[in-house]
Amino acid sequence: MKKRCSWCEQDELYRRYHDEEWGVPVYDDRKHFEFMVLESAQAGLSWLTILRKREAYRAAYAGFDPKVVAAFSEARIKELLQNPGLVRNEKKIRTSINNAQRFLEVQQEFGSFSNYLWAFVGHRPVVNAWRQEREIPAQTDLSVAISKDLKRRGFQFLGPVIIYSHLQATGLVNDHVVDCFRYREIINQEQHPVRRQDH
Repeated sequence: MKKRCSWCEQDELYRRYHDEEWGVPVYDDRKHFEFMVLESAQAGLSWLTILRKREAYRAAYAGFDPKVVAAFSEARIKELLQNPGLVRNEKKIRTSINNAQRFLEVQQEFGSFSNYLWAFVGHRPVVNAWRQEREIPAQTDLSVAISKDLKRRGFQFLGPVIIYSHLQATGLVNDHVVDCFRYREIINQEQHPVRRQDH
């Protein structure tokens, strides 16, 4: 039986997300935007709840195309608020549109959002070496710095805790515990040199 991070063991959807996505380095802007939308929608809810709504978000958010989302109208916002597959919170929906607009600005400045974000870690994943999940922090100096910069650029609902979740999900940080089967697999799959973090 494969040893996994224990947080995913309660549900098959969670296990699949853990085994196939969580911690895998992401360089695709649309995938970064997807996680940004979903993570900002999560506030106050479990990530499993959001994963169950993911396909409804994908349909409603044009496959997470930031250009389309950035142009959502007031009529479209009203439609989204009636969609039972989404988190029907007006502030979160308006935030996702604002963040799409800011996302496009970052793309314009840096060539891609991925370039912007990976620059914070020197374009190399940070590989931690946690033995137990309780050691893993909710936020770090890195996530505080990124959150502060995003806020300066006009992004909303992306505090240090949400940003750290984003870094974990998109593989800028490998926070699988060391005896999880995915810990070593991801390191071996990644072609870029890793940056190890001592504790």
